[in-house]
Amino acid sequence: HDFLSPELGEEVVTISRLVNAFFRWEFNSCEIICKDGEAYPIDYANACPDMSLISLHYYFPWAIKALAKWAIFCAATKRAMPVDQNVRSFFSVGDRKDLDYRDKIDEYRKLSERYFTVDAYQDFCATHLGHIDDAMVDYVRSREFDDLLVQTVVSSFPSHEHEQFVDHYRGLLSAWADDQR
Repeated sequence: HDFLSPELGEEVVTISRLVNAFFRWEFNSCEIICKDGEAYPIDYANACPDMSLISLHYYFPWAIKALAKWAIFCAATKRAMPVDQNVRSFFSVGDRKDLDYRDKIDEYRKLSERYFTVDAYQDFCATHLGHIDDAMVDYVRSREFDDLLVQTVVSSFPSHEHEQFVDHYRGLLSAWADDQR
């Protein structure tokens, strides 16, 4: 979220984590419109988000990498999937009259970071998964990935659009790989 102000970026991350922690969704997307320095959640109930290369284009490698890291973390640490929503803690924050919006966001951030064990996850990734970022860049630049990209375009678009969209997606994913270095 480098294109947002630091404060708005933190708010967007918090809203996304809040929604996911509240509903106990481990794999979800949260769409937020940012306009004039304000965050407006518009679609945050995608319990099974669209992860296709066609839909995510530039962000596809990031999403796959994030999903892989989370799955590896959960498996390696034997993280139990909490099923009790414990929504009272979230409602208690919302009900507090002594907190303004920013303070409530801060409290929600603490709840969601506790649910997702953010510190443990980040430590695990730094210790065991530091190579994944470079590996994903290498994969996106590989012939194998290009074959996947072409196959995806051919199976998704009419034949007269194949060349146009192969070039389009190659450009977007090449830009992603370049932006990682």
